[in-house]
Formats: sequence, structure tokens, C-alpha cells
Amino acid sequence: MLAAILALGLLAVAFGLMLGFASIRFKVEGDPIVDKIDALLPQTQCGQCGFPGCRPYATAIAGGEADINQCPPGGETTIIALADLLGRDPKPLNPENGAVKPKMVAIIDENICIGCTLCIQACPVDAILGAAKHMHTIIAAECTGCELCVAPCPVDCISMVPIQHNILTWKWPAPPPDMRPG
Repeated sequence: MLAAILALGLLAVAFGLMLGFASIRFKVEGDPIVDKIDALLPQTQCGQCGFPGCRPYATAIAGGEADINQCPPGGETTIIALADLLGRDPKPLNPENGAVKPKMVAIIDENICIGCTLCIQACPVDAILGAAKHMHTIIAAECTGCELCVAPCPVDCISMVPIQHNILTWKWPAPPPDMRPG
């Protein structure tokens, strides 16, 4: 019995050492430019750019498969930041991807909600709370305003409302193009 425990213990140590060595030796690094591009994107995961989320869009930009002007939620600010990062000229937002809108948040009319869970399944950031056949609600701090929950709702109880700016949500506006350095 003691021999079996000792043998299993030695095997565990040996396999642990092999896994540790393999994790150091065969470590796969992410592409740093993709990481930088992804950090500039708004992380709405809305798919308006034609990709299923911000990370795949960043990968496509880095690989030359997508242009820098396909992100309506990011708007002009993101396009300029991407152009600066990649050494490209800024360009206007591609109208095929949508238009720039004010930041929005979803609101569920809880009196109408039937608890179908279709909105929960559609939300890419898990900002909707609820259970089947019970009302749902939006966690406003998590909602990115992607509008993906609106279309699947069979009773039209979800509406998008602009975020009211206050001291916590206000950001300094970007300077006009003619006032930018460079």
C-alpha cells in the first residue's frame, strides 16, 4: 500500500514537472498589435462591424482583412485612434456598418415582459438578468447598448434610451479635426 502511494506521488511530481516545462517551452504569445487594437475598440460586441465581436474585428484589422472605419459605436474617436496606432490616414465611418448614435442602454418594461429568455440569449455581455417565465431586467452598468436584445423580443418590451450624462459618465469631447496635433 505504501509503495502504491509512493509510486503515484512520484508520477504526480514527474507529470507536474513535465507540464511546467511544456508551459514554458511551448508558450503561445498573443499578437501585441491585436491586443492594442482591441484595447481601442469600445467592447460593445455588437457585430455592426461585420465580425462577431471586438476581438475578431481587431484580428481582422491587424491582418489587413478589415478597414479601420467599420465601428459605429466607436465613431470618429476610435477611427482616429486606430489610424494613429497603425500609421494610416483617418477616414469617415463606413455607412454600410451603420451610423454614429449617442450611447444607449436597454430598458425592459417589466410589466410586459413574458420571460421568454430570448433577450438573455442574444445579449453578448450578459447584461440581462432573469429566468424563464419570470420578468427580466437590465444591469445598466453592464449594458453596452448594442441593441442585439431588441429584435428577438416577441412582445417588444425592450427599448433603447440614451444614457443621461452626469459627472460619472461625462468625457471631455475630442477636439475638432482642424485643431488636432500632427
